[in-house]
Amino acid sequence: MYTPRKLVAAILRRCPWRHCHRKQSTATTKLSVSQALAASVEGEEAKNIKIQGWVRSVRSQKDVLFLHVNDGTSLESLQIVAEPRLKNSAISFGSSVEICGTLVKSLSKKQNVELKAEAIHVIGECDSKDFPFKIKEHHPPEYIRQFPHLRCRTNAFGSLLRIRSEATAAIHHFFKSNGYVHIHTPIITSNDCEGAGELFQVQASNREDTQEDDGGFFGVPAFLTVSGQLHLEIMAG
Repeated sequence: MYTPRKLVAAILRRCPWRHCHRKQSTATTKLSVSQALAASVEGEEAKNIKIQGWVRSVRSQKDVLFLHVNDGTSLESLQIVAEPRLKNSAISFGSSVEICGTLVKSLSKKQNVELKAEAIHVIGECDSKDFPFKIKEHHPPEYIRQFPHLRCRTNAFGSLLRIRSEATAAIHHFFKSNGYVHIHTPIITSNDCEGAGELFQVQASNREDTQEDDGGFFGVPAFLTVSGQLHLEIMAG
C-alpha cells in the first residue's frame, strides 16, 4: 500500500519533465532571483541551482540563448545563458519557467552573476498576442491598473509597493520601540464616527436572506467606517 511520500515519489518518477534532470549526485538548491543575484559564484554552492520565475525578455542568437527571468523578489532580473538546443517555442515574454544550472560570474557589466542553464522547463505558457503587456511598449499607469493580477510584475508598481512597505515598517518600528500597541479598529460599524451622515451602508447581496424589518446586515444598520477614533479613544483610556 502506498504511503503519501511514496505516492508523491511515484508520480514524480512518471512525470516527463521531473522539474530538473537528476543526473547530478548533488541535490538541487532552489533560490529566489534576489538570492541568486547575491549568491557566491565559487564553490559547490554555485552548482545545481534552480530558479523559478517569469520571462522578462528572450534574445536568441546563433550560438547562445539569453533570457531575463524575474520572480518578484527583486526589481533586477537574473540573466540566463543557455545553449541554443534548450530553445523552446513555448519560451516567450510572460511565460513561467523553471531553470536549473550553475551560477557563474557574468562577462557583462550590467550584472555580477548569471545562470548558465543546463535545463529549462516551461511551467506555464503565455500567448504574446493575448498578453496585455507588450515587451517593447510603455504602458501608462491607467492601463496597468486594469489588470490587478499582473500590475505588480511591472517595475513601476513593484517600486511603489516596496516604498510603501519600507515606510510602513519604519513607522511600526518607531511606535513599537516607544511602547505603543497597534490596534485594528472595526471596518464595519453601526457608529457614525464623524457625524456627517454620509456613510456607505453594508447590506446582504441577496435581500431574500434578510428580514425587511431587521434593520440591516447585522440586525442593525451597518456601515463602512470612516474613522477608528471612537474605538481608539476607549483603548487609549
